[in-house]
Amino acid sequence: MYMSDQSWSMAAGHSMTWLIILSQFAALPCLGKGLGAVLILPPLCQHLTFTLLSVTLLVSFGSSMLYGYNLAVVNSPAEHIKAFYNATWSQRFGHGLAPGRLTLLYALTVSIFALGGLVGSLLVGVLVEQYGRNGALSRSALLVLLAGGFMGFSRELGSPEMVIIGRSITGLHSGICLSVVPLYLGEIAPKNLRGFLGLMPSIFICLGVFSAQVLGLPELLGKDRFWPLFLSVVVVPASLQLLLLHCFPESPRYLLIERNDVCGATKALHRFLGTPDVQDVIEEMKEEQRSLSSVEMVSVWQLLQDRSVRWQTLSVVVVNAGMQLSGIDAIWFYTNTIFENAGIPVSQIPYTTMGTGAIEVVAGLIGCFTIERVGRRPLIITGFCAMGVCSAGITISLLLQAALPWMRYVSVACVVGIIAGFCMGPAGVPFLMTAELFMQSHRPAAYIVGGSLNWLCNFTIGFIFPFLQMSTGAFCYLVFCGVCLLVALYVYLVIPETKNKTFMEISHIFATRRSVLSVPAHLIGMMKLDGYGTLESSSLEGSGSSLP
Repeated sequence: MYMSDQSWSMAAGHSMTWLIILSQFAALPCLGKGLGAVLILPPLCQHLTFTLLSVTLLVSFGSSMLYGYNLAVVNSPAEHIKAFYNATWSQRFGHGLAPGRLTLLYALTVSIFALGGLVGSLLVGVLVEQYGRNGALSRSALLVLLAGGFMGFSRELGSPEMVIIGRSITGLHSGICLSVVPLYLGEIAPKNLRGFLGLMPSIFICLGVFSAQVLGLPELLGKDRFWPLFLSVVVVPASLQLLLLHCFPESPRYLLIERNDVCGATKALHRFLGTPDVQDVIEEMKEEQRSLSSVEMVSVWQLLQDRSVRWQTLSVVVVNAGMQLSGIDAIWFYTNTIFENAGIPVSQIPYTTMGTGAIEVVAGLIGCFTIERVGRRPLIITGFCAMGVCSAGITISLLLQAALPWMRYVSVACVVGIIAGFCMGPAGVPFLMTAELFMQSHRPAAYIVGGSLNWLCNFTIGFIFPFLQMSTGAFCYLVFCGVCLLVALYVYLVIPETKNKTFMEISHIFATRRSVLSVPAHLIGMMKLDGYGTLESSSLEGSGSSLP
């Protein structure tokens, strides 16, 4: 399999162009002038060092982007892969596959990615405890090289099984990295940069989807002879991460709190923050270490039983399950069908789909560069509300498009609105919140809970959506509308703003909230509440109630 020099140049130029754009956008604020200074608040310049920016871009490019790429990579070569399966079966057994069996085999190829992701998410706790955050990401890159080998040589060896095994291994890698990347970035970022750096992976997830859409065009890797190469391109970002990630320090919080390596944590902070004065940060971490001195790293079962973090756990369950049950995967999987129903010529659908991918990236950039200005809550609430309204809009447009032909274009606009709303907030904020809502001892278990729910709901939607669509027709999107609006309401009522707060401060907010439940009802009306429906400390002291 060979590509022309022009095709390689286009593919390489596409990847490098986006990396340069992201790097320039992130660097602009520190110049204090231009567009970047408008998009990002000046305080972001305070600790945005070259090391922080570099490691964020590296793990986002080498890990997070692969999740988005693998979600979309099987769309354009579907017919080529099915033809390969059918031809191989015919060579082995003398007859081709029946249409039903062929569909089942291809469905297994697609869905095995989510099952691999579920297994990967369950391994997160063990990996980050034994190898650290940086070490877990480095080792997981080896899985991508193995998967790329299976998929890249599958046609040469006439083995559909190698494609399925390769897809399952890429899912295993994504299940690990989808939790470890935000965990690592959340722990190395100063509090005024946690939102900005924490949403960078979501931009690269969108960029991964967009890259798969671009490379899948007939002019590039969308031809029959290129599909094994198309599936195995993931080895390039993974190899880059494997080569360079060891040059960056481990998470200082992991080193100090879990390994009690004060010297190592201090050196890591010097590099990440670019300043010799890190004593305040060290003291904050030591305070957290002292508060956890009698607490070991908790398991998932212990986390679910711990009443002191029940609101945090419930919040992680709601936002992570809601992220997938919002229907975004159904929209991604069936975008081509919706556009075809809207009357877009079949030959133009790949380019229209590529346009939605570009919108994903732009929406992700908007979320990333505004999160430290507007906060986490407004982004995730606005995103889910926009998705809910647009889901209802798809139902209305599908019901009316027979009588009003222009309604077809409304359905296209609603698809774009759902994707943009998702990428602006719900795509990345739940992972960031998981890091912020828990202390060090509970954080790995929380990521296991959130990650496994994420993958389970991903698989569930992909499996039941066709049946839901057959049984309810256009009304199936109202289910997603209801989910989105309920999640937005929960976030509005329960989850506090975490912008510019330390992990200890966030923990105290939830502790204060728990104490409200122990105050007699007739006293609550006499007390002063803060902006999140929790008692201010002065009111709490006046009531005589103590923190649990």
